[in-house]
Amino acid sequence: MRRKARASLSNATGRYEMARDPVDDGWFQELDPAVIPTEVREEAAKSLISYNRSPDLPFDRSINPYRGCEHGCIYCFARPTHAYLGLSPGLDFETRLVARPNAAEVLRQELSAPKYRVATLALGTNTDPYQPCERDYGITRACLELLQEFNHPVAIVTKGAMVERDLDILAPMAAKGLVRVGISVTTLDPDLSRRMEPRAPLPARRLAAIRRLTEAGVPVRVMTSPVVPGLTDHELEALLAAGADAGADAASWIMLRLPREVSELWQEWLAEHAPGRAAKVMARLREMHGGRDYDPRWGHRMRGEGRYAEVIAQRFQAACKRLGLQERSAALRCDLFARPPQPGDQLALF
Repeated sequence: MRRKARASLSNATGRYEMARDPVDDGWFQELDPAVIPTEVREEAAKSLISYNRSPDLPFDRSINPYRGCEHGCIYCFARPTHAYLGLSPGLDFETRLVARPNAAEVLRQELSAPKYRVATLALGTNTDPYQPCERDYGITRACLELLQEFNHPVAIVTKGAMVERDLDILAPMAAKGLVRVGISVTTLDPDLSRRMEPRAPLPARRLAAIRRLTEAGVPVRVMTSPVVPGLTDHELEALLAAGADAGADAASWIMLRLPREVSELWQEWLAEHAPGRAAKVMARLREMHGGRDYDPRWGHRMRGEGRYAEVIAQRFQAACKRLGLQERSAALRCDLFARPPQPGDQLALF
């Protein structure tokens, strides 16, 4: 059964979850089985900054105010992380979310630690910081207010048009060279977007967000990610042109990645929404990953290898050169970082 406004077609047991069997407990609820409500539970974060040593990433630290993502992008590489919570990477990932209301408080403690050394902090690299529940919780905004207070550089990744809400913070930070935003635009086809990214803003709305941010002086990178072979790859140049026309000054791309449970979920989606292209899409992906659905090796997992991957890279580079888009964003400033005085500091005595 196709669920309304949901991308996943299944909710298979997570790899760390005990098997679930339906049980009639006597409680009767007359609900439309096609409508699955979003549930958000709160979690008290003990730490917030996550560090990585991946050579594939341009940052070594990130924060994520939420676990799971209501945007429900079927291709999301973060889906397998929900298994660590004892939940399914399928429907649970997009319907059973976790909010961390004390995130800003914990972040303040981590940035105030004497041993902390400043570097650009990535926001929203796992799940979107501007997914719908941010409207109610405001955790992303609280974190940005704190980063502004510390003059800390931050790189934001999102599909959410709600980023416009925080222009009163982002514009002054951008004037100091402390912020950049990456907005992902996967396709210009609104119908495909609605099926593939059911609760994310439509492509035209994301392009409008790019325009509003850049008009306010916030540098924006258009992210043509993921490129889906046989489904969206023909749009690459059009996506870059639309981003440049909206004011983006930089661009990036990543090939579709299918780690762990994402492969099965993606193939279910293909069979339902693009059955005529399913074989071609999977053949191209396997061609780039040595016959497998996914190759997790550093240096290969983001873009694959082989002739097809090379052609996509060449097309991307040629389009960026023609449109004046930079493939690498300018470095953000770290020299302005300063820990503001805190209650109880010795300086308060003078």
